[in-house]
Amino acid sequence: MAKTTPATLALDRAKVAYELHTYDYDPDAPRVGLQAAESLGVSPDQVLKTLMALVDGKPVCAVLASDQEVAMKKLAAAVGGKSAQMMKPADAERLTGYRVGGVSPFGQKRQVPTVIDQAALDHAKVFVNGGQRGLQVRLAPSDLLAAVPAKVAVLT
Repeated sequence: MAKTTPATLALDRAKVAYELHTYDYDPDAPRVGLQAAESLGVSPDQVLKTLMALVDGKPVCAVLASDQEVAMKKLAAAVGGKSAQMMKPADAERLTGYRVGGVSPFGQKRQVPTVIDQAALDHAKVFVNGGQRGLQVRLAPSDLLAAVPAKVAVLT
């Protein structure tokens, strides 16, 4: 597994501290984020998932705890839109440059508006996808916000 990805390069450019953690990615897991949390031995609310959505037809990135579901109306409202829906996996891969299961908010091919769930800030450290399946970065939520221009809002 490569330890250098567009995500880790973006974190390095932002000069934020992070730790790399690998785990055995299970492509058949019903919920990838929960499987990552279990493999890493941490609470699911500390492992953040990265979801790509469309708000009024425009791409948006949502980052929230792996054990939560995004409230589409709240996501839309956070970026000043009316309605939101999940992006098709192939479109998310094309837009971000990452494979589904390895999508990171860092180092995407095209930076889109990003919204981080308020609850993520409740932890001293969180895990976020490092840009490939089975790779997580652990960092402080303040460093997450320093590395990605994002809004913070309640998404669940």
